[in-house]
Amino acid sequence: QWGQDLLPPGLAHGHWFGTDAIGRDMLARTLAGIGVSLGIGVGAGLLALVVGALVGGVAGYFGGWIDELLMRANDLLLSLPLMLIAILLIALFEPSMLLLVLVVGGFGSLDAARVLRIEARRLRSAEFMLASELQGASRWQQWRRHLLPNLLPVALTALGSVIPQAILVESFLAFLGLGPSERVGSLGTLLAEGVQDLQWAPWTLWIPAAALALVLLGFGLAGDALRSGLQRLTGVSA
Repeated sequence: QWGQDLLPPGLAHGHWFGTDAIGRDMLARTLAGIGVSLGIGVGAGLLALVVGALVGGVAGYFGGWIDELLMRANDLLLSLPLMLIAILLIALFEPSMLLLVLVVGGFGSLDAARVLRIEARRLRSAEFMLASELQGASRWQQWRRHLLPNLLPVALTALGSVIPQAILVESFLAFLGLGPSERVGSLGTLLAEGVQDLQWAPWTLWIPAAALALVLLGFGLAGDALRSGLQRLTGVSA
């Protein structure tokens, strides 16, 4: 809006969180940015857990050379500069929300696979797994019908750490200008814009930074609550 650029936060002019360099309301932009970041973060987190559960579940349950092969490949990928690889991939292709979900989700699946592999190794010797084996279930049936469903509680608690990590990675990429677009800017995009106007309008940086911190804190607290609930129900550390 003309004459509404870089208004400080206030109630008199109707822009409670102020405006940016071209007069856009910072409250509306921050809420929209939270939506974009949550969409990418939740999508990437779910993808990371699905891939991590498959890889970790197979490695932990079957063990032997399968476990060795999958975990050595996982360790190899973890040793690579994956953030640099993610930047190169996004730079080569047109940035989009789908590409960010795939890249960030693939990045997060490596840690998820390690966590869920440990749980799968514990579950494979559980009494219900031994009972199903005595009833004639094949290893594939045990893995599909019993192991994967029982990995779900631990996978849900892992969301409390996977999603914030995905949001942080996405925000960093968007801060570097590798977000989907300015039209659907995430909190990282707002942070990048706020740095440019920090000298004249510090609220354009502080407000999205505070929103990002609150989102990360909320997921951290939710993850802790889920983990504590699982420990109370099962008596096993998640």
